[in-house]
Amino acid sequence: MKQSLLPFYLFTLLLLAACSPHPENAVQSDQLPPIYPDYTDVTIPTNIAPLNFLVRGDDVEAVYVEAGTLTVGARGNELCFSEGDWRQLLADAAGRDISVTVSVRRQGRWTQYKTFKWTVVKDEIDPWLTYRLIEPDYEVWNNIQLKQRCTENFDEAVLTDFNLQQNRCMNCHTFGNQDPNRSMLYVRGEGGGAILNENGHLRKLGLKTDEMVSGSVYFGFSPTGRYIVFSTNVIIPAFHSEAKRRLEVFDTKSDVYVADLEQNRIVRSPLTADSLVLETFPTFSPDGRYIYYCAAPLVQLPQDIKQLQYALVRLPFDEQSGTLGTTADTLISNAQLSQLDPRLAARPHSVCHPRVSPDGRYLTFTVQDYGTFPIWHRESDLWTLDLKTGHIDTMAVVNSNRSDTYHAWSSNGRWLVFASKRDDGLYGKPYFAYIDRHGRWHKPFCLPQRSPSFYDENLKSFNAPELGRGRVPFDAVDVQRVMQREAEKFQ
Repeated sequence: MKQSLLPFYLFTLLLLAACSPHPENAVQSDQLPPIYPDYTDVTIPTNIAPLNFLVRGDDVEAVYVEAGTLTVGARGNELCFSEGDWRQLLADAAGRDISVTVSVRRQGRWTQYKTFKWTVVKDEIDPWLTYRLIEPDYEVWNNIQLKQRCTENFDEAVLTDFNLQQNRCMNCHTFGNQDPNRSMLYVRGEGGGAILNENGHLRKLGLKTDEMVSGSVYFGFSPTGRYIVFSTNVIIPAFHSEAKRRLEVFDTKSDVYVADLEQNRIVRSPLTADSLVLETFPTFSPDGRYIYYCAAPLVQLPQDIKQLQYALVRLPFDEQSGTLGTTADTLISNAQLSQLDPRLAARPHSVCHPRVSPDGRYLTFTVQDYGTFPIWHRESDLWTLDLKTGHIDTMAVVNSNRSDTYHAWSSNGRWLVFASKRDDGLYGKPYFAYIDRHGRWHKPFCLPQRSPSFYDENLKSFNAPELGRGRVPFDAVDVQRVMQREAEKFQ
């Protein structure tokens, strides 16, 4: 006759309870817990991966968290949630707040920190994120990878890899309408080209004609996917003479063109290819009626770099005929910003990276004192222009005192992903910010990682993050194969 297993189970439960840290006689603190990443009082979607975090301090012995009905304890300073428990927690809390209390044991004594909240909204974030991993040093590029990562869990895959591309520069991956079956990236160097993804079929495009100063650099899709608007740029890196600044990157030449992907033809306009004007960062409006880009009068470079201020410009486009308009409108310039708010007149502003929300209501852009490479500018911030009212939101709750830039919208227009150096001023990390239906921005949070110490150990910057509605249907080997073909010519 078999013996009962009940005593064994009871012993196991008692042993687990004894090993799990639980606060006793905790001292109350009126300070928020020193957790990293900073997940205090943030707004999150119901489908985000667990917000695993660590508690700063070498003397942390144990951590205990009460998040709504969920309690989790851990030895050491790292706290990780079970993915199943986390999903259930967010599902139960959809549309309301979760109260979170963190207790920490140091030298045998518990401290219970001030309670904060997680606001869980029903607006989901797109499930996939693509980005470029690049070393944030003085080199323009080295050992680059383009990756995609699931925002709902920790799955990750490589899209392109420097080992398969002879360590060539690879430009950032961009979606059309956040559609994983319509996207593009660019591989530079001899034999390079734009790699167009159409439902998993890859085409290598030679978007370079004799009159262009370079191949495509920054680009965006029209809503139908038939056209892309792109810039050609001659990019120069230069060291600063100021000790507090490390590197400056600027264009000496740049123009904007449109490519017809069905007829392999280039659409040109003297308005966007003026040798006395630098034009860059083009993007389509969601309805395809306009192209937004940035333009600045050419100055003597590099000596007059601080006088290089870009304005936001809008040019009509007829997608039926594939023609550009004859008049460009300046929507935001340094002078206009000063008139809009006298407080802005104290410092110059240069506009770059315009991106329009999917509903066409908001246009988010980066501002910095001068130039066109904000990732090296500590003062760079994200602003939003309401295209309906003309109001500019300086997004104070989103921005930090370090570089915030390289942003992209989610497909539902409720989330913005951007690269921020707020943690250490050196490494860019992807942050997500929520905009509610009243146009109010909420405090952003960093992309969660399986290991809470990931960002402390990672030596790459997350560059140009983009949200997508699904997983991209190709990988690094597919890109390597298509790179061996001849590029399609454009006229």
